[in-house]
Amino acid sequence: MMSLYSLSMPEEQLQPPLPPRVSSMASAPTSKYNSHSLENESIKRTSRDGVNWDLSEAVPRLPGETHVADKEVIYICPFNGPIKGRVYITNYRLYLRSLETDSALILDVPLGVISRIEKMGGATSRGENSYGLDITCKDMRNLRFALKQEGHSRRDMFEILTRHAFPLAHSLPIFAFLNEEKFNVDGWMVYNPVEEYRRQGLPNHHWRITFINKCYELCDTYPSLLVVPYRASDEDLRRVATFRSRNRIPVLSWIHPENKTVIVRCSQPLVGMSGKRNKDDEKYLDVIRETNRQISKLTIYDARPNVNAVANKATGGGYESDDAYHNAELFFLDIHNIHVMRESLKKVKDIVYPNVEESHWLSSLESTHWLEHIKLVLTGAIQVADKVSSGKSSVLVHCSDGWDRTAQLTSLAMLMLDSFYRSIEGFEILVQKEWISFGHKFASRIGHGDKNHADADRSPIFLQFIDCVWQMSKQFPTAFEFNEQFLITILDHLYSCRFGTFLYNCESARERQKVTERTVSLWSLINSNKDKFKNPFYTKEINRVLYPVASMRHLELWVNYYIRWNPRIKQQQPNPVEQRYLELLALRDEYIKRLEELQLANSAKLSDPSTSPSSPSQMMPHVQTHF
Repeated sequence: MMSLYSLSMPEEQLQPPLPPRVSSMASAPTSKYNSHSLENESIKRTSRDGVNWDLSEAVPRLPGETHVADKEVIYICPFNGPIKGRVYITNYRLYLRSLETDSALILDVPLGVISRIEKMGGATSRGENSYGLDITCKDMRNLRFALKQEGHSRRDMFEILTRHAFPLAHSLPIFAFLNEEKFNVDGWMVYNPVEEYRRQGLPNHHWRITFINKCYELCDTYPSLLVVPYRASDEDLRRVATFRSRNRIPVLSWIHPENKTVIVRCSQPLVGMSGKRNKDDEKYLDVIRETNRQISKLTIYDARPNVNAVANKATGGGYESDDAYHNAELFFLDIHNIHVMRESLKKVKDIVYPNVEESHWLSSLESTHWLEHIKLVLTGAIQVADKVSSGKSSVLVHCSDGWDRTAQLTSLAMLMLDSFYRSIEGFEILVQKEWISFGHKFASRIGHGDKNHADADRSPIFLQFIDCVWQMSKQFPTAFEFNEQFLITILDHLYSCRFGTFLYNCESARERQKVTERTVSLWSLINSNKDKFKNPFYTKEINRVLYPVASMRHLELWVNYYIRWNPRIKQQQPNPVEQRYLELLALRDEYIKRLEELQLANSAKLSDPSTSPSSPSQMMPHVQTHF
């Protein structure tokens, strides 16, 4: 494993790195070596991420963002010690600027990132900087501010922060509904389910589109449009729904363009302790098996460990037994539940923030089991992809309710199988389809605007999926159109509440709240500035299946995400090869432009009858070039 550390820098030169979302606009004005301070600037600038920043003011503001309060504080920096600054609170962010001449520190924290706010110290606290606020964030960092004990300064700041960081608990709107940003593309237009299924060649003779769930009456957590076997009637679907948890029936996610095997997703069957059976469900799975005219059995991948699936029988759930489903083979993938993943990420945070112990790094990382979980998710997705790619059988995937581990497996398998999803817009469609429309419980798992930090439903399932995508991009550096910044931006706005993309638990809830009408899509921000998120090494390939190596020897901790707040960790600067490649591409574009200008000038001369060629070179209408 590569060394993570760069501890040779003098302590006074260490500055916490800026969050990637604002680094492009903040790095120049806040540099120690910049002679122009923020106070002396009066011009307005618009950053690449759409923030209007009036440099005569102390804080960048989005359209619709309003100032709420500001206060002088001591920021207890875990790397450089106490720093005097002024904190500004808006209805969207907490923004701190250092007031010390030898520090250029800036913190820019969207309030949606805050998970917990606690009071530190009491009226009798006497230690230096022992009285103030402790803020726990969802993005792997904590903040601590010391305040003066007199004048209720802490109480005021605590109440203001609590009110705006947890708006749902105070009958306030989430900021996404106040955001007035305008972009030149509409991200809500990225995903159209009919167009996406048509791209896959659907409907066909074996699969049809049904609108049985148009008003979310069949299943309130599924999308309104579903693809089901042609031979299954809507009445059949209603009967099957009674035997599947939350009525989440088996429906198509993806079909192989050549061998016509499919990936189908659903929830667990309601078998229970008595071993109930449902003839309609059994018949329905057999119909799915027969759609690609294969005589082999249908492969069922249950994401859970076997013992968990058996335990779920006690609560009415269960799995497909050999006795009931004769034409199916069942495999358990041993991926643990949301609670195990939550505790694993907590352990990761403990070892990466604020301090990293180099001497025990490998054993500490191993003790979190985070990479083991990544390995199991990737291994399961590889099995799904391989089964479908080989044409041996169609695959059905489920866990308990079919909205956590199931989404991880189907989306990763589709990413491995279908090169379209490796483009920027293709990946956006994949997220919209398999995660957002199929009801991953973003509101419950992330807790947008909710103060209940100890909620047992919180879990980093989507983060885990993005981590798996990053692992794949490391192993196949030319296969993805998007870069690391693209993935980090998605995760930053998973929490920020700036966009409506990840709000609420399901499509029906988003429709009730008119999310697409009242909020901006994250894809609007990304697609209006795609160059920032492009991988320069991307090589478009059709029908190439990617099989990542899901071995612990090939998996890495994503340092640029999990440890990006620690200035003692040497941030991985842009790859020198990548930088040189970008420079060469720019040079090529410049030469092509100059060549076109010369050709136009030459054509104009040749078409002018008043000029006659005086040399053979002037008679050449085009200049040949290997470009």
